Amino acid sequence: MNFTKKTFENGLRLITVPIESSSTTTIMVVAETGAKYELKTQNGISHFLEHMCFKGTEKRPTAMDIARDLDGIGSRSNAFTMHEYTGYWAKAHPKHTEKIVDVLTDIYLNSTFPVSEIEKEKGVILEEMNMYEDTPQALAPYLFLELLYGSDPAGSNILGDRDVIKKIVRDDFIGYRSKHYVAKATIVIVSGAFNQSIVEELVEKSFARISTAPRPKNPKLTEKQSKPKIKVKYKKTDQTHLVLGVRTWGAGDERNIALSVLETILGGGMSSRLFAKLREEMGVGYYVHCDTDTYANHGSLYVSAGVDKSRVKEVVSAIIEEFKKLLREEVKDAELQKTKDYIIGTMHLNLESSDGLGGFYALQEVTKGKLETPSEIEHKIKKVTAKDIKNVAKDIFHNNRLNLALVGDVENEKELRAILKI
Repeated sequence: MNFTKKTFENGLRLITVPIESSSTTTIMVVAETGAKYELKTQNGISHFLEHMCFKGTEKRPTAMDIARDLDGIGSRSNAFTMHEYTGYWAKAHPKHTEKIVDVLTDIYLNSTFPVSEIEKEKGVILEEMNMYEDTPQALAPYLFLELLYGSDPAGSNILGDRDVIKKIVRDDFIGYRSKHYVAKATIVIVSGAFNQSIVEELVEKSFARISTAPRPKNPKLTEKQSKPKIKVKYKKTDQTHLVLGVRTWGAGDERNIALSVLETILGGGMSSRLFAKLREEMGVGYYVHCDTDTYANHGSLYVSAGVDKSRVKEVVSAIIEEFKKLLREEVKDAELQKTKDYIIGTMHLNLESSDGLGGFYALQEVTKGKLETPSEIEHKIKKVTAKDIKNVAKDIFHNNRLNLALVGDVENEKELRAILKI
């Protein structure tokens, strides 16, 4: 799964990833902007803009015109907004490559933002917010971000602030797009089956008129924490959803490979330590997993679980004890090998499709600016030692990095504060 990266004269980057056995082509257009790039008075505009790009262009005046063109080639398409990037993608048979490029560039560069559609879409986004508010499992990770980063844009809700969303007007979209959807902040990823020379020509021609304004810089983040922190959102629920985690580091840090192994030991798969402890041994919840979020210049490792509200203290203590074990003891050879095999196996499963592979390279380009093939990452994973994992544990498991977010009917906050320490 080798790749080719080319930067055109205007600064736009093209990453191509051929798959010999593929019967599809995925094209993804990514803007290096998201919630982290927004002013407080703009919170939610990146996500709102993503929605509005499907509401019409001069060439395709309505949302139905766009949908009809994509449906007419049997494509699968979608878009997404994150803190550091926003993406638009479509996947179809290789014979439709030119059509996919045409539609994606049209919505990316030429959306007209009809005023009537803006007002209707405000209702859609406000209901999306309500959906998350009514889903404690989905709300808890957002609360964790607020706890980590406070009022900094890195801790903002991607969906935005309700009052901001209500006030957004057409000129706001035009201004934000002109600043952020520029050549040097745009990456096009083509993966699957395609002709390299044809794709290069198509992309260069289609983006010939993109703005060459300066690329906005990724906002820096200053992290300050001196002791464990806790944040609770009270909801009348039978189950409490919690996220317990620690601050880590940015995507370019070499320790991330060992961190990924540590993460998987804790909560990757049904044989992981936390799954075995919380679900199989203690029987306290249905789901538990461990994840990492890695951005350009900051990151976190966190455990998520939904547990009976009467056993929250017990669960928090059990998770912290698993953190401490990684500080005290080196991982045994058999568990380490099993974990590496799990990571490598799931990575390749996730990269079987052309869209999975496209997202794999897009994330690397945005957060690291450096691309590695799956084989290169696999090689690094295989080299991780038990000592490497223990060293990473020593780096991250400290009280001044520890944070706990909870959503539910929490009655024992003082007791939780007392046990929230490593």
